[in-house]
Amino acid sequence: QVQLVESGGGLVQAGGSLRLSCAASGSIFTNYIMGWFRHAPGKEREFVAAITWTGGNTTYADSVKDRFTISTDNAKNTDLQMNSLKPEDTAVYYCAANPRVWSPPFPPSEIRGYVDWGQGTQVTVSS
Repeated sequence: QVQLVESGGGLVQAGGSLRLSCAASGSIFTNYIMGWFRHAPGKEREFVAAITWTGGNTTYADSVKDRFTISTDNAKNTDLQMNSLKPEDTAVYYCAANPRVWSPPFPPSEIRGYVDWGQGTQVTVSS
């Protein structure tokens, strides 16, 4: 089992930046995918970005592409750098771990592939 703790959320004006961090503990293996999802009021939880644990491959939602960057340091930390923030980015952001044990495999954006979740961190972007 993997324990995940997010940090770095807060209040920022539109156009500003925030950096979210996810600290993982427990049994993480090199084949894991780490993902960020978000949940805004009145909406379903949605995919934001994902990265393979070795950092070789990244996937982004179209809504955040070219504004957000996901990274991992191979020391059980996964960060999400968020630039040019918009009010519609306001949500609770969650870090999640996908052990890639599924057959057939889920794509990195598929929420069903993720089994371990953090408690979430609030991001609020004011206009």
